[in-house]
Amino acid sequence: MLALTGFFEQCTGRWTIERTYYYLPEMRTERSHTNYYVQPLLPQGRAKVLTDNHQTDPGEAIGGGFHLAFDTTSETGEKVAMTLNILFLPTQGGDREGLYLRDRAYEEDRPIASQFRYDPERAEMLMTTPYTRVVSVDSITFLNPDLRLRRIINFRKPDHGPLTEPLLIGFGVEQRVGSLV
Repeated sequence: MLALTGFFEQCTGRWTIERTYYYLPEMRTERSHTNYYVQPLLPQGRAKVLTDNHQTDPGEAIGGGFHLAFDTTSETGEKVAMTLNILFLPTQGGDREGLYLRDRAYEEDRPIASQFRYDPERAEMLMTTPYTRVVSVDSITFLNPDLRLRRIINFRKPDHGPLTEPLLIGFGVEQRVGSLV
């Protein structure tokens, strides 16, 4: 069992990520390599996330939040780089679920509020993000402090009802390759 505070402590550092994406409508597969850097969130980053998402400061966030930077290269040579700040705010029901706020979204260049749920028995963080056209369900599971698995499923955003039409499924192996200190 891994407490949520332990989960967040294990997230910081330098990571190397190998992912495979399955684009279901096109029946296409793509692999990518990512260098990922995770640092604790500084006060100005926290303020930006809260302001950008029209949230008032509720006090202590879970894990204090993170500043992320990554660069990805796909097997076709396409390159994507991004930096963003994220903050996890608990709901009144406890620290295992709440809001996952970012000052910049992955799918769309805008601030975004998502939902998170944490399962300490599985050491798994599940994040659900409603974008304009898709709903992304993203999972991070720690196998040990330096190795985690990632699963990403993008569903076509329904007008109403459950998520039933996956458009993209991705799997990744993420290995810590060092600290940032």
